[in-house]
Amino acid sequence: MKVKVGTKNEAKLRAVETALSEYEIFKGVKVISIAVSSGVSDQPMSMRETVLGAKNRALKAFSGCDYSIGLENGLVEVPGSETGYMDLGCCAIYDGKKFHLGLSSGFELPRIVQKYVNEGLNMTDAAIKAGLTENSKIGAENGVISILSKGKIRREDYTKQSVKMALIQIENAALYAKA
Repeated sequence: MKVKVGTKNEAKLRAVETALSEYEIFKGVKVISIAVSSGVSDQPMSMRETVLGAKNRALKAFSGCDYSIGLENGLVEVPGSETGYMDLGCCAIYDGKKFHLGLSSGFELPRIVQKYVNEGLNMTDAAIKAGLTENSKIGAENGVISILSKGKIRREDYTKQSVKMALIQIENAALYAKA
């Protein structure tokens, strides 16, 4: 079995490989990384844009494989939150006919980071400008979540969560096929 993942981001690839290794149907799977564009802004700012980015990546990666996976993180509006937004990850698994979607848990950025994002910076650049990190590769490594959680949660962790949420539909295909 072959699964193509529409990213070269190492943290996201580790998340996919780790998640798939826990499922019998994916034993012996070959995971292939392919660079594709999301077709959305560098920093998605809505649920619609985040889901669309994940679906676009999965669709563009699907060729000569059994499944393709698109992963996109974005900031979505959350009423009652301090900044009005929370970051979450979306996983879209495409089987050539339909998409299977999953979401991760979400977290809120500090106000200063959110301010810079609102001004047009992506999360990495906003975190650097806010003084949280000097690492321009933080998004491909442990992520801003690792800084904010003091290492308790890594980008790989919540990306893996979104993959597992999408896999629920594949593992329970008969249930999801019912009208």
